Amino acid sequence: MDAIALLKADHKTVETLFRKFEQAGRNAKKLKRKLVDQIVRELAIHALIEEQILYPSIRARATTLEDQVLEALEEHHVAKWLLKELENLPPEAERFDAKVKVLIENIRTHVTEEERTLFPQVRKAFSPQELRDMAEALMLAKRAAPTRPHPRAPDTPPGNLVAGAVSAVLDMGKDALRAARRKAEGLSPSPSPRSGKRSKRRDVSRDLPREGDGSVQDMATESSYLM
Repeated sequence: MDAIALLKADHKTVETLFRKFEQAGRNAKKLKRKLVDQIVRELAIHALIEEQILYPSIRARATTLEDQVLEALEEHHVAKWLLKELENLPPEAERFDAKVKVLIENIRTHVTEEERTLFPQVRKAFSPQELRDMAEALMLAKRAAPTRPHPRAPDTPPGNLVAGAVSAVLDMGKDALRAARRKAEGLSPSPSPRSGKRSKRRDVSRDLPREGDGSVQDMATESSYLM
């Protein structure tokens, strides 16, 4: 697999998620939240590997594509702000569906421009072996990429290389914390069907630190450009 094939595979993965969201019923709130969580993760990783590997390589090799790369970076910038807003927006929120719709429209336009215009020129500018080598670099970057959007982080080298590494570590902690909270909430006691009173069994989810409350993940404070 070469770099272009790898990136197109990412595009297909995200498009599948988009279609599932569009096909979900109006009241399928839990499903929509789950799909958006997946969309946020996939796009955050995809944007970073393009910014760390693909775009710098293009700018170094094909100066005639400079304007296209800069436009793509701006499209990433806009998308990451939408992703950041959607990250913790409740699916019941009035603008939840509207924000996702706008995100989908923007990403589809971006993907079309890349696949129809940019990628064919990239294939001409790089040899087959170079594109295979680039694919390996993209895969390595993907393994260490942040799983959440960081719209204030630098999106060009060398700043994005440092910011990406720091963000990835912080995101791992946040992802683990969120998973633990959801698991604990699933163990929370429900009211007794006989007495209508809540069980006195301890709600373990209350003991877990919450995001933004100055606990676990806040001990490693993100600088302003990583938020």
